[in-house]
Amino acid sequence: MTLGKSEPNQIDKINRKLPKLNTIQQPLVSEEEMRQAVRTLLLGLGENPDREGLKDTPKRVVKALKFLTSGYHQSLDELLNGAVFHENTNEMVLVRDIDLFSSCEHHILPILGHAHVAYIPDGKVIGLSKIARICEMYGRRLQVQERLTAQIADALQGLLKPKGVAVVVEASHMCMVMRGVQKPGSWTATSAVRGVFADDPKTRQEFMSLIHYNRSMH
Repeated sequence: MTLGKSEPNQIDKINRKLPKLNTIQQPLVSEEEMRQAVRTLLLGLGENPDREGLKDTPKRVVKALKFLTSGYHQSLDELLNGAVFHENTNEMVLVRDIDLFSSCEHHILPILGHAHVAYIPDGKVIGLSKIARICEMYGRRLQVQERLTAQIADALQGLLKPKGVAVVVEASHMCMVMRGVQKPGSWTATSAVRGVFADDPKTRQEFMSLIHYNRSMH
């Protein structure tokens, strides 16, 4: 008996449409459908979406969410715009206290914090502002902090092929502050180390010392 080619099931069809985390994403629904979804949420909360204060809320929420997740529509190539330079240096480059804003993928509530990013060049350096822009690109997505930290490190490692990369992210999660356990003042720290930062404890310790040096003055 010859079996015909099986048809993909519905889950497979859906999975093929789901966004991949490291590619530019195209919307699967229209902006009007998004606005209607916000309107439905307001109704579910017992609100009247037609009252004066909420009449334009669906439009505003969609606009805000698109801005807060605009990192899905950026690529590293566009972001860098050629700002990688050949330089004969092998000393640590550190940009610390980079303001970082993201959104928790579990509750779509803010993640507010800072990133500290270092690398040791191996013949190539990157414009310093591009390090902040890489953090911003990955931050403006629905995230968990562990993935965000690793994505920043892996992006630099892939772009520059340096001797090593180290990233520390320190952030407060509003899903822990405003709801749930409701613990204002709690912070989460995550790190990702690559290359010499992973292999050499002294290099890693130098990085950790520098990100905390004179912090009271900032």
